[in-house]
Amino acid sequence: MGLELVSFAICPFVQRAVIALKEKRVDFDITYIDLDNPPDWFKEISPFGKVPLLRIGDEVLFESAIINEYLDEVYPPALHPENPLERAKHRGWIEFGSNLLFDQLKAMMAKDEDSFQQQCEVLGGSFARLDPVISDGPYFMGERFSLLDTAYAPFFMRFEILKKHHEALEDLMPTRLSRWGQALLDRDSVKTSVVDDFEQRFVAFGKSKGSFILAKA
Repeated sequence: MGLELVSFAICPFVQRAVIALKEKRVDFDITYIDLDNPPDWFKEISPFGKVPLLRIGDEVLFESAIINEYLDEVYPPALHPENPLERAKHRGWIEFGSNLLFDQLKAMMAKDEDSFQQQCEVLGGSFARLDPVISDGPYFMGERFSLLDTAYAPFFMRFEILKKHHEALEDLMPTRLSRWGQALLDRDSVKTSVVDDFEQRFVAFGKSKGSFILAKA
């Protein structure tokens, strides 16, 4: 059965699934929609009205973590650790990464300097919690690229863009996290996981929502 991802062009959660599919060299189609004006067929098959969706024949999966778990069970190579305890720990840190993406979005959407700085403090606290649990690299668990890495790559890609518009972000992230992020961004599956004009779309989206740090972009 063919696979089809339903996506919004700048959605980080869809990007997680794209990276996993590319790592596994699985053929798939991708359909982009406008979340502000979604088609009727999307409303009928998306319980939360969100992307990503993965269509597998007549079946539909939703939520990025569930989609990637399915892909990892069905298509080799396995990206989750073999050990059940390690897998469970990875699932927890994947959820932590989801919260990190939402905190990043709040920072990007901040309407003024004070609100932005408050969100930077939140991000800094999350970095301090994450930094001690990652390996010395290049990836979260060392030499092996894992499903957890697919969950964090979208965050690092967006953080690199935001750093261009606010120099203070450069010093917010610990060195070891920065090295991990760069290793992910250097990976082919990550480089090719977004549309060609992703940065322009991402910045334009932020500006359209009144982003303080992107207002002059």
